[in-house]
Amino acid sequence: MARSALLLLPLALLAAELAAQAAGTPPARPLLDARETHLRNVRQLTFGGENAEGYFSFDGKQLIYQATRDTVGCDQIYTLDLASGATRLVSTGKGRTTCAYFYPDGRQILYSSTHHYDAACPAKPDFSQGYVWPIYPTFDVWVANADGSAPRQLTTEFGYDAEATFSPTGERIVFTSVRDGDLELYSMRPDGSDVRRLTHEPGYDGGAFYSPDGKRIVYRASRPETPEQLADYRRLLGHGLIRPSALELWVMDADGSNQRQLTRNGKANFAPYWHPSGKKILFSSNLHDPRGRDFELYLINDDGTGLQRVTYSADFDGFPVFSPDGRQLVFASNRNSSRPGETNLFLADWVE
Repeated sequence: MARSALLLLPLALLAAELAAQAAGTPPARPLLDARETHLRNVRQLTFGGENAEGYFSFDGKQLIYQATRDTVGCDQIYTLDLASGATRLVSTGKGRTTCAYFYPDGRQILYSSTHHYDAACPAKPDFSQGYVWPIYPTFDVWVANADGSAPRQLTTEFGYDAEATFSPTGERIVFTSVRDGDLELYSMRPDGSDVRRLTHEPGYDGGAFYSPDGKRIVYRASRPETPEQLADYRRLLGHGLIRPSALELWVMDADGSNQRQLTRNGKANFAPYWHPSGKKILFSSNLHDPRGRDFELYLINDDGTGLQRVTYSADFDGFPVFSPDGRQLVFASNRNSSRPGETNLFLADWVE
């Protein structure tokens, strides 16, 4: 009987898929691959549009994330109550926003926005020069109440200020800025004062996160190795662009000392986040795909050893973030999408 049931199961799935196709609706897909043994009880949190960079509040009860919806032309910031599923727009609804984070006390939020320069969405990048990321010079870091009210600027220098995240100790914010002519990492106090430069090498430094004890920082970086690569980097940066095809992961102490490279695969490694132990890092990379199009999650020790693949979806998995208690993981993925290019947030129990 069990063998017969197993034989009938693929036929039933095929029939359901054919019926869905005939009805013009996409068939439901499994949310997990059998090889994704670190994940369990996956739950889809958003449905439709482009949703990414979901970060937990320090009490683990909410997420803050950026999303592009049909009613808004470019990314805005939303919060999601994990118990009720209620969402709230907490940015102004104007300009473009990115990289939101909760203050440790949960009473305020942090994000970057261009709305104070122009209420319209900034122009999309010119892809005639290949795949590039825009570095909009009108991004500044903002703080607002948790409901989005009373927004005010933390950074005021013209030029890209974004990718800001909080230390778990509540003492410092790390962020990326072009204020000194290159894309470097800086830290500041929660009120925007006492800005300190942390990195000094030519190339892009960004996507930084503090370790659970607040003593170290993990980040992604490009390091042009030839005069031609450096010239290309600086030329693109002059047009507000970077080419993210080669990003490696680095760690350093919170004051910028003891910088050490973790990955050396020449691929696009990004979105690193600390494992709750403080001894491992979860990140996204295309290192397994010769075409460089598919991104999956990987786990690596903080000394660069023990690389392990975590996800096996057919397309994109990225922006992994652990819950404060380390029991759950939120990540962005194209799995189970209803249309090409759609990205949603997923929540899973983490299996050690």
